[in-house]
Amino acid sequence: MTDDSLRSVTVERTGPGRFTATNARGGTISFGTGAGPDGAEEFTPVELLLAALGGCTAVDVDLATTRHAEPTRFSVAVTGRKTDDELGNRLTDLTVTFSVAFEDGAGAERARAILPRAVRTSHDRLCTVSRTVETGTPVTATVEDV
Repeated sequence: MTDDSLRSVTVERTGPGRFTATNARGGTISFGTGAGPDGAEEFTPVELLLAALGGCTAVDVDLATTRHAEPTRFSVAVTGRKTDDELGNRLTDLTVTFSVAFEDGAGAERARAILPRAVRTSHDRLCTVSRTVETGTPVTATVEDV
């Protein structure tokens, strides 16, 4: 029996400060401490969290608005402040800001009209990432016997 609700990734160390996450479908993304091979910059885990916050809502908003019109611009900026206090390291003041434009026309007017509602609905109900962050789901960390 399979559990269709289970989501998972495996993270493997690929070098000093470098890791690759692999999902169940075989997709991969590399990340690390910021400096990749040959000095090339890569995403840090915190930046991946910000990308997940923006990406989750972006997918919902894209599906809702592109039924009516293709955007000429679709950009999502996600910011947060790194805080270190009595609660430990964490992000505060998380903000997801959409900048979306459409050509003129009836479909575009409809897409513009539903844009705020699509963002709100994603944030309040649909986006698993922001809903998880906002509701504060406990995380369990264990060490496997080897």
